[in-house]
Amino acid sequence: MATAYHHLSDYDASTVPTASGMRFGVVVADWNDRFTYSMADAAIATLKEHGATDENIIVKHVPGSFELVFGATWMVNEAKVDAVIAIGCVIRGDTPHFDYICQGTTQGLAELNLRGTVPVIYGLLTCNNMEQAEARTGGILGNKGTECAVTAIKMIDYKRH
Repeated sequence: MATAYHHLSDYDASTVPTASGMRFGVVVADWNDRFTYSMADAAIATLKEHGATDENIIVKHVPGSFELVFGATWMVNEAKVDAVIAIGCVIRGDTPHFDYICQGTTQGLAELNLRGTVPVIYGLLTCNNMEQAEARTGGILGNKGTECAVTAIKMIDYKRH
């Protein structure tokens, strides 16, 4: 469903299992940090609201969205997490760079999900302009970080049952 028809931070909390005892990796791209840090903060707050503890949330930073694939791979292989949330934001510019970064990152994260045993949650915003990024990182459309955290909890629960 398009975000225009669904507020990213709205969800039925009664449908979210407890995150107590779950271990999360959060990989955050530093590029466009105004947006990515807001998403990371929202994701961490949501995980904690559902019972995750600070010691079970590992946060690592990578330079940009393309590096999310390596960061998520490292989390899966080395950090012994139950799920990884990959957070990035790419905003269209004047060159095809946007297309290459979005495609490569999306393909890499999808491959991790296909080959792995740990869910990797896609928190990459691919926006045409700054206004779209603002609307999805705490603005009128909510915060994608909240949605990613809820998805991570539900996917860990899915795997366990």
